[in-house]
Amino acid sequence: MTHPHRLDPGRDIHLADIPTNAKPYHQDRDEAEAQFKALRDEFIEWQRRLYAADKHKLLIVLQAMDAGGKDGTIRRILQGVNPQGVLVHSFKKPSEEDLAHDFLWRIHQRVPGRGMITLFNRSHYEDVLVVRVDRLVPEAVWQARYEQINQFEKLLADTGTTILKFYLHLSKKEQQQRFTERIQQPEKNWKFSLDDLNKRAQWDDYMAAYEAALNNCTTPWAPWYIIPADQKWYRNLAIMNVIVATLRELNPQYPVAKVDLGTVVL
Repeated sequence: MTHPHRLDPGRDIHLADIPTNAKPYHQDRDEAEAQFKALRDEFIEWQRRLYAADKHKLLIVLQAMDAGGKDGTIRRILQGVNPQGVLVHSFKKPSEEDLAHDFLWRIHQRVPGRGMITLFNRSHYEDVLVVRVDRLVPEAVWQARYEQINQFEKLLADTGTTILKFYLHLSKKEQQQRFTERIQQPEKNWKFSLDDLNKRAQWDDYMAAYEAALNNCTTPWAPWYIIPADQKWYRNLAIMNVIVATLRELNPQYPVAKVDLGTVVL
């Protein structure tokens, strides 16, 4: 499967060289939104089949700077799906119990089982992002985590989990505009935190941390996709394109009846 936003293992990227804008990839918002709706209808059918087949497992990881669009992406993508077959988990500050275990302990408990699609709103990558930027552990600790993450994801892949990882690539200017909306629009005030401004002041450090994570943890079994996120309509389309293409390859099918239905009398 090829995709313009998929990273190649072994080829280092520089985020400053990668567009955050949709223009290089799509020019027509109305057309893109129509394409997205058609793909979402297809996704709804594939999700039903995957749940019924009870065979495949799909893990979708979303990472982004604050206001990057993780919540909005989840709302748009999952509209209309069977909620029994989808789980969404947000990884916030680890609890004392989490910290008493290895950093992947709380993650492993949330990966999908057979027939399920699980979306991570933030993920195990926080342990090479915020932990690095805020210097919560020594460098030797977070440096080792890149390979630990790769091996963890290899375990998941080898045991039947398909992994899709999306970095929503937002410009600093667009983040400023979205923060302004959160401050000025009362219905969005709840989304704003002063901590958002602290992280914004660390923008360059976060870009370096994301760049290192993308370069160190792009593997054949768990690819990263860098999605231009300044335009929400293109972000949604690009992600849905990848998800649907992946499900077409998995090709889950409704299972056959376990009994001869021709003999059933109601």
